[in-house]
Amino acid sequence: MMIHPQYDPVALSLGPVEVHWYGLMYLLAFAAAYGLAWYRSTKRDNWTTDMVSDLVFYGALGVILGGRIGYVLFYQFGELLQNPAYILKVWEGGMSFHGGFIGVMLGMWFFARKYKKTTFQVFDFIVPCVPTGLLFGRIGNYINGELWGRVSDGGYNWLTYFPQAAAFDMQQLQTNPELQELMIEVNGQYILPRHPSQLYEAFAEGLLLFIFLWWYSSKPRPRMAASAVFLLGYGISRFIIEFFRQPDADQGFILLGWMTKGQILSAPMIIAGLIMLIYAYKRGIYDWGKHAAY
Repeated sequence: MMIHPQYDPVALSLGPVEVHWYGLMYLLAFAAAYGLAWYRSTKRDNWTTDMVSDLVFYGALGVILGGRIGYVLFYQFGELLQNPAYILKVWEGGMSFHGGFIGVMLGMWFFARKYKKTTFQVFDFIVPCVPTGLLFGRIGNYINGELWGRVSDGGYNWLTYFPQAAAFDMQQLQTNPELQELMIEVNGQYILPRHPSQLYEAFAEGLLLFIFLWWYSSKPRPRMAASAVFLLGYGISRFIIEFFRQPDADQGFILLGWMTKGQILSAPMIIAGLIMLIYAYKRGIYDWGKHAAY
């Protein structure tokens, strides 16, 4: 087992300018998305590098605005009602994947209208590039020591002690005294071993989903199919990993005594992805390859 190093949140200091790890992860995510989308544009008809620049701009805008608005609406709605200006306090942290996903969908819709493409032509083109952003984002979560996993007594070598979770660990100890034998002391704080669920998500929603989607979309597939596979892949990965991730303190288990907000938001993605995939193959419209209608 390991103790989280509690990295300095500032990755780089250039005089008065400080670059935080999370900001650096966003930069890497957008750079990776641009590079991958540029490469895909060289392999497709009716896509140019200028389009890719616009596409990534709309996507980045959707991620940032949608992620913040979604976090506040999904997880901090009470705070928003008490203090509407809270939505602007981005320096306090708080981004939602599902909100960012909705923001990106809106951004892609505007892009599609501008370039006279169908929405799913755009979605199918860009979704293979999205998991790299999830990969960098989850690594950022781990570096910042946030969104840690649930306590485990499994004794696995990769379990991690998060000093950032010390206050929450003491609360859990009060309700579950048997956890005391798992505790260690670090700098005067007593902490419990937890799943590094941020890394689980980086691996499943990021690396694995990217590899599969990149391979899947490298061959002609029906319109909407790649988008459907993304929804299925992300939704299933997130739903499963939520069993290892600590629910938000102000949310807990909110349905059936075991479902988290993340699972509730992911379930419709799984259902929609499955329906879309069946429909895509049944309709059989191709945008490139020998079956495409030019």
